[in-house]
Amino acid sequence: MSGKTRVGIIFGGKSAEHEVSLQSARNIVDALDKERYEAVLIGIDKQGQWHVNDASNYLLHAEDPALIALNRSNIEVALVPGKQERQLVGAGGAAPALGQIDVIFPIVHGTLGEDGSLQGMLRLANLPFVGSDVLGSALCMDKAMTKRVLQAAGLAVAPFESYTRATAARARYAELAARLGPVLFVKPANMGSSVGVSKVRNEAEFTQAMALALQFDHKVLVEQAIVGREIECAVLGNDDPQASVCGEIVLRDEFYSYDTKYIDEDGAAVVVPADISAQASETIRGVALDAFRALECAGLARVDVFLTSDGQVIVNEVNTLPGFTRISMYPKLWQASGMSYPELVTRLIELARERHARDAMLKTSIR
Repeated sequence: MSGKTRVGIIFGGKSAEHEVSLQSARNIVDALDKERYEAVLIGIDKQGQWHVNDASNYLLHAEDPALIALNRSNIEVALVPGKQERQLVGAGGAAPALGQIDVIFPIVHGTLGEDGSLQGMLRLANLPFVGSDVLGSALCMDKAMTKRVLQAAGLAVAPFESYTRATAARARYAELAARLGPVLFVKPANMGSSVGVSKVRNEAEFTQAMALALQFDHKVLVEQAIVGREIECAVLGNDDPQASVCGEIVLRDEFYSYDTKYIDEDGAAVVVPADISAQASETIRGVALDAFRALECAGLARVDVFLTSDGQVIVNEVNTLPGFTRISMYPKLWQASGMSYPELVTRLIELARERHARDAMLKTSIR
């Protein structure tokens, strides 16, 4: 035995953000402190099947974010709930034993990975994991619920309406425009990375946008387009979270689309630290911490806000498993705050184990 902590990195997933997750996993594997940690790679394909992957060839076209793909293995994974160790095992006739996995770093963005589903499974398996628990994950994944909780906490959000598949036919552009303004954003409520998001200015665009959003989720968010600078702040910690410096997304495209975020490196400029006043920076950092606590996040989150010309800070969304690609804002913000990428990954693993140890102290029996 090497004595190293064995970190199960779960990535991929049955999600429209599958390829983003592959990019994130690659960066995390590269940044892992090899003196302290041993990576166990578990890739989830687009059909939802889990595979144990070899670190030497777990990705295809790894250098091209437009073509990157999971190299599926023939080693499947099964979970054995209720055990204290070796909860994940190789499945199939000739599958090798996985051995003890000490902590999980789930970097499955989007549906079934960021929405509390995977977190609930890991809790059932009694495995420590990086990031928020079931409630915080689910709240932040559903943009409508995020807004309602933030409003209850006294934080400003963009005015919005939400519709389910059953009520979407009632949505009328003219009525919404009269209430929210003529320029609207239409989004799947439970999706990230700007997948399925449209900016609309008329009835025809609105109809198309609603249809697109409903391809990705059963719930749609329609919100007012806010005119302001797009500022992001990274939060790290459990009970005593810390906020990073702020960064700004300066768009060259019309809005921060999927391609702008992950494929077209010229679609937006990432400015870290943001060129804003010290007062604005402190206000945004305070709002980020308030949002993190209100939504019961843990481990990490990236809080995205709009800073308007009159100094208002309006929360856009909170991401509990933000991207870890080489152009992602979350690690960039901590690097600018004095924490290197490897140090950040190490700290996240430590926070996961600390929270798991704290949870283990709770009584599960009255006798």
